[in-house]
Amino acid sequence: MRITYLFILLYFFVFSSCKAKKLDVSKIDSKQVEINDNLSANKEIEDFIKPFREHIEKDLDSVLAYSVDTYSKSDGDLNTAIGNFMADAVYSESNPIFKSRTGHDIDMVLLNYGGIRSILSKGNVTKRTAFELMPFENSVVVAALKSAQIDSLISYLSKGKRAHPISKLKLTLDKDYQVVEAKIKGQNIEPNKTYYVATNDYLYNGGDNMSFFKTSDSLYVLNYKIRNALIDNFIKNDTISPVIDDRFIQIN
Repeated sequence: MRITYLFILLYFFVFSSCKAKKLDVSKIDSKQVEINDNLSANKEIEDFIKPFREHIEKDLDSVLAYSVDTYSKSDGDLNTAIGNFMADAVYSESNPIFKSRTGHDIDMVLLNYGGIRSILSKGNVTKRTAFELMPFENSVVVAALKSAQIDSLISYLSKGKRAHPISKLKLTLDKDYQVVEAKIKGQNIEPNKTYYVATNDYLYNGGDNMSFFKTSDSLYVLNYKIRNALIDNFIKNDTISPVIDDRFIQIN
């Protein structure tokens, strides 16, 4: 009982004091602390994280494949070797996952030019290479698009005149950038058919003004990062030698 009584008195005293005394902020001080190489490291923390860092570095630098040349997204006009590689890798690695879950095949892949964040250098290809090419956490999604939406997608590519990575779509433009031919997996685009288009979650949500994805009938989330698709593809292919081809071209 005595403890309870003392607690009540203490509670009353503390809260009565708070109500009686009004506190106001009179001054706020701040200063900028620059983070640079001059900051001294904490040895205890450094010793703790060192084995984890070394393990990660070793994993990132493990050789997965070999690139026969250096490839850049600036090497082509409407399609590039590195863009073709990335789009084809997303198709080959994602299609088995999608088919096992839905019974359907992916019909085509569309990624974005700006999503290629590095060159693919000649020589050994590692996990670090994949992180350099795709440092973002974007994941593969598959959107179900009708032919009208596919027409909007094709119009977007023809008007954009940019080497957005595509796979399984063949697009030919004339000298005025008007569409001469458009085929998916070698076939003409059929009215009212549903096409399953693999892309990434950023583009599906309107990134790079690809608004045609938002009107899709269905969305399938594969929980599979673009970067992981690249890594898996590196592992499967001993030699990386993509080329610029005729998947997206302009004729005179």
